[in-house]
Amino acid sequence: MAWARRTRGDARRLPVYLGAVLRGALRGAKLGFLVAEGWLYVDYPRRWALWLWGKRVLGALLGRHASVELGKQVAGVREATGDWFALMVSAGLVADRVGCLFHGCCGGGACAWVPGGVWPAAWVELAFNAAALGVLAMLKPRGVQRGQRSHLYWLAYGALRLVHAPLRATPKLGDAGPAAWVSLYQGLARGLLALGSWGYARRRSARAYASAMDLATAR
Repeated sequence: MAWARRTRGDARRLPVYLGAVLRGALRGAKLGFLVAEGWLYVDYPRRWALWLWGKRVLGALLGRHASVELGKQVAGVREATGDWFALMVSAGLVADRVGCLFHGCCGGGACAWVPGGVWPAAWVELAFNAAALGVLAMLKPRGVQRGQRSHLYWLAYGALRLVHAPLRATPKLGDAGPAAWVSLYQGLARGLLALGSWGYARRRSARAYASAMDLATAR
């Protein structure tokens, strides 16, 4: 329904949206899992089941971004589409983390800093995305940071996952010492930060150039 409203009057957008989910997000989610931890299960008896079902949000976001940019180039779509995606992603992750709480997955590791001794990983991401959804929904009707809201979300979520990853119950590079605080998911988080920074700077430069051209034409 949401896609139908967004593509009404501009059929070029539908392949972009479909590609973001079917080609980008799903493949990115799978690749993100395999790169960050799937390779650790080579000797695990049920490795094929893990490789088949394993998916990760960070990989999905990276894949989605790459697919959308490619799809826009092919379809000839030049206007910004990411603001809507940022709303959908944050809403989807709120629902996803609620599911995590019910099913007991995506938990945190041992942590002496919090009551109970276990980092509330799902709660942290639920709270972050609920707050992000509220902020994005508030900015949309005001037109604040139009065309840049997706980049701001990637930056904020990437920063959260960069700090948050070592506290989650995911594989680390070592069992003790500094390596115990290094997760390969931090590499994916850095990729999201890099994409958000690049996208923000590129769109800001494009707008500055367009404004300069408009001013020169007016003169």
